[in-house]
Amino acid sequence: MRLEVIPGRGLIGALAAGGVALGCARIAGLTRSQAAAAAAVWAAMLVAAAMLDYFISRRAWRESAVQLHRRLPSAFAIGVKRTLTLTIALSGSRSWHCRLRDHTDPSLAIEGLPITLTLAGGRAHEATYTVTPTRRGEVGLAPAAVRVRSRWGLCELLERLGSHETRRVYPDFAQVARYAWLAGDRRLQEIGIKTYQQRGEGTDFKELSEYRIGDSVRHIDWKATLRLDRPIVRQFQNERDQAVVLLIDCGRRMRADERQGSIGTAHFDQVLNAVMLLSYVALKQGDAVGAMTFGTPEGAGSTFAPRKGLHALDALMAELYDVQATPTHSDYVMAAQTLLRRFAKRALVIVITNFRDEDCSELGQALKLLRSRHLVLLASLRETVVRELIAQPLLSAEASVEVASAHLYEQGRRDAFNRIAARDALMLDAEPEQLGIELVNRYHAVKRAGLI
Repeated sequence: MRLEVIPGRGLIGALAAGGVALGCARIAGLTRSQAAAAAAVWAAMLVAAAMLDYFISRRAWRESAVQLHRRLPSAFAIGVKRTLTLTIALSGSRSWHCRLRDHTDPSLAIEGLPITLTLAGGRAHEATYTVTPTRRGEVGLAPAAVRVRSRWGLCELLERLGSHETRRVYPDFAQVARYAWLAGDRRLQEIGIKTYQQRGEGTDFKELSEYRIGDSVRHIDWKATLRLDRPIVRQFQNERDQAVVLLIDCGRRMRADERQGSIGTAHFDQVLNAVMLLSYVALKQGDAVGAMTFGTPEGAGSTFAPRKGLHALDALMAELYDVQATPTHSDYVMAAQTLLRRFAKRALVIVITNFRDEDCSELGQALKLLRSRHLVLLASLRETVVRELIAQPLLSAEASVEVASAHLYEQGRRDAFNRIAARDALMLDAEPEQLGIELVNRYHAVKRAGLI
């Protein structure tokens, strides 16, 4: 049986004091046998006192009925610091001196632990610390470890408080929230989203309104004009009830992270941020959004059937929040065949990947398969570090080699991109931080042109 106790400062101090006293006694002429006997008696007394202190303190601690409750958010977002509040309540009149360390998931960066507390009986006490999730998925919190000073200070009780709890860590919703705020304030240009005047465009009837300069004459509703005795035009909106399907690469190239040491900067994390933003925009437009992942071990991919309504964004993120990029090679053809089997209705299929020159043949075949039924947009990630290498000044021979290598790499990638684009111009090449904005702009352009 494991004894949940460790020596306290009082016991260690008493042992040290006894050792000093015996040393002085030896100098004063105490014999070795007498010193040994005195040391044994002193140690036995301390052990007996410590054991008595332990049992008295443990009984009193149990009578205090100490309880710990965590105040946790319903979910976390990667890279977003959150403050967690611990509430500790106890009964009785005794006070306790404690040192508490909450047992959090290793993927949470912690600030503010351990916490030193003085708990007064009959009161509730609060303590806080901050956590920053460093990866998506599910995180767990185990009961907190508490070191409680005994009544006489000769030992410390090792106790556990609280319960096991789990929470999900989602991609950062900050970009979506900012989009919604700026859209409501009509300031989307600040983040690079292009906006267009929608009056008279689209094919779905929206409403009747009074004629304004610039409206198309062919949209005048003559019956309403005669009835109201002023020009009335029919307003249209982009077609609704369409589907957007996101085909997301989870293969080895999506594991890149150009900002080592930063949180949430891996390419796949930024792809999920872009997916959230585009999904929010498409759902607001009245379209259905679905998703499928590929580049994972066989049978491990995720599929989300197209749904409408903003509530579908929560369901989509619940499906994708714990998906991680894998070391697996991405099979584009198999992904295209799987998508064609699962999604029969014509949709805008957005393939998000990071392709290279050697992928052109396989990727071209996959795009051809998808275009037999769907409208396909290929979105590829462009490494930020390549642009930074090209832009560096030529101050040394090493820098010259790096710039030349970056130019060579960029040229090969651009040639491969142009070969794919020659068959279909519906493509975009963007750095990870700009992917969400570029996708939204291209989605708006597709809707405006009525291509779906």
